[in-house]
Amino acid sequence: MLLTLMLSLFTFDGQAAVQPTGQYIQPNNLFPKVLFVTSIGNITVELDRMKAPITVDNFLSYVDAKRYEDTIFHRLEHNFVLQGGGYTSKMESVEEFPQIVNESGNGVKNDQFSLSMARQYTPHSATSQFFFNLADNDSLNPGRNWGYTVFGSIIQGEDVLEKLEGIETDISPELGWPSFPTKKIVIIKVQILAE
Repeated sequence: MLLTLMLSLFTFDGQAAVQPTGQYIQPNNLFPKVLFVTSIGNITVELDRMKAPITVDNFLSYVDAKRYEDTIFHRLEHNFVLQGGGYTSKMESVEEFPQIVNESGNGVKNDQFSLSMARQYTPHSATSQFFFNLADNDSLNPGRNWGYTVFGSIIQGEDVLEKLEGIETDISPELGWPSFPTKKIVIIKVQILAE
């Protein structure tokens, strides 16, 4: 049994598997803050562990593992969303932790300047990708169907998002997706700020 436990901590290539650590980061802080350092400016976000504890711990796990460093915002829909957390600047997929439970019923709305989790069509499929709401997006809130979990809001750097208006989008030659920024918007790093 001990051998099974030890083997579970390693990947098949013998490398130590990195486990989610978000629950251990400022565990008594209900509103931890992170700084997005991007190629178009800095954005400070206050996370809401009170309303979205699972989602915040998941996000902090990616930050702590440095999985967002040198990644890009790969989707820009003006007056809607700016999405990132899925691809590096070399267009490689971000290594993901397991999917998490959808907390969209927490009462927090997808309003302008809030931070939310992206997901696939199925409700409990969020992993690493997130998006900033560029407008009040009522269509992303839960109703008869599952919504998208809001887990933070911008407290400094709203003006950075205004720079997006000057960035055009097109179809990505690598991904074949629409709404891909023609000017690369890089997330240099995301760092956890002191309490």
